[in-house]
Amino acid sequence: MSVPSYDEVVLGRRSIRGYLEKPVPRALIEEILTMAMRSPTSMNTQPWHFHVVTGEPLDRIRKGNTERILAGEPDSREFRKGSPFAGVHRDRQVEVAKQLFGAMGIARDDAPARQDWVLRGFRQFDAPVCVIVTYDRELSGSDDTAFDCGAVTTALVNAAWSRGLGCVINSQGIMQSPVVREHAGIPDDQVIMKAVALGWPDPDFPANAVVSNRKSVEEAARFVGF
Repeated sequence: MSVPSYDEVVLGRRSIRGYLEKPVPRALIEEILTMAMRSPTSMNTQPWHFHVVTGEPLDRIRKGNTERILAGEPDSREFRKGSPFAGVHRDRQVEVAKQLFGAMGIARDDAPARQDWVLRGFRQFDAPVCVIVTYDRELSGSDDTAFDCGAVTTALVNAAWSRGLGCVINSQGIMQSPVVREHAGIPDDQVIMKAVALGWPDPDFPANAVVSNRKSVEEAARFVGF
């Protein structure tokens, strides 16, 4: 059986977009990155790099990611990942998926809609900009490096929101690393860690109204000496 093409699966059906089709000025992204890079970094190592992709190169990444996934290409994610979630962590993952599917009106037996939802991550959520976060390969054995890159990514998202932009931190978009590395021009001395989809959020997109449930402070925190 032949594998469907990107055009057949994605471009051949109307895709509801979570972002407005409105460009994000480069100057605004530079302002956001400037704010984000004031985040904490272990001993001021600043291991991060940002590859900000839009337009035709981003379209090539979307297409390459989607075609490789549909063809059954294995995950080639470069940054380490653990075992699948289990127990309460899996329960939380399932809960937010149910919230999103409910908001989007995606039935459990609607295979095409469910597939399209999954493919959105590999398409960088159809956002006009994708920021690929990488770090220096020579620091691969350092746990501080992963912490620093997580901190700067969170700071990036908060800075973007402060300017009216919406973000999704995303691993699916970098799982087919050869595609991302080629079209984003990422050098070999850097490791691809995460992707951040960035753009102007569409207020009419149902999933954008979903607020995930969070455990309480009582569950998360233990106070000692108070």
